[in-house]
Amino acid sequence: MMRWWVWGSGVTAAATLLAVAVAAPGRSSPGVAERSRFSWHRVLDPQERFRVVMGGEAVLDRETGLVWDKIPDTAVVRWADASFLCYARSVGGRKGWRLPTVEEMSSLLDTSERGPALPAGHPFSDVQNEVYWSATSIAGLAGNAWGVSMENGTLFDQLKSTSFHYWCVRGGPGYDGI
Repeated sequence: MMRWWVWGSGVTAAATLLAVAVAAPGRSSPGVAERSRFSWHRVLDPQERFRVVMGGEAVLDRETGLVWDKIPDTAVVRWADASFLCYARSVGGRKGWRLPTVEEMSSLLDTSERGPALPAGHPFSDVQNEVYWSATSIAGLAGNAWGVSMENGTLFDQLKSTSFHYWCVRGGPGYDGI
């Protein structure tokens, strides 16, 4: 019992010293600095919001901090295949891609626009005016997932065995993986 307390106190002391070193005057925690770059609370115009990165092959969304494939694949595939294809994808020489959640996919939408329902002046190419898979399963229906229409921004409850487009993203928290 005593060893645990001593070891635990040592870990607490080390964590406190680390926290003090990171939060020293003139320095900010990497987590805080990273989060402050993104603007979920604001609406940015497309010229300020989107920045083409990775040699012109991807787009950083400065509102969310997510990096999107600039030119989504035009193939239509089942939900499980879409997830796999994103995991296997390499864009701009970088791996680490995934299928976006329904919230992330919806964050791209501007429902005042049609075909595609993306902000005017966006830098994306070849976006189809059709449904794209999200990684988000329907609660209580493991065989269904949310799809997002790029024609008008409508959400669809779809069987995972149906084939739709997919659009890969990097960064963010990820998804449920059901």
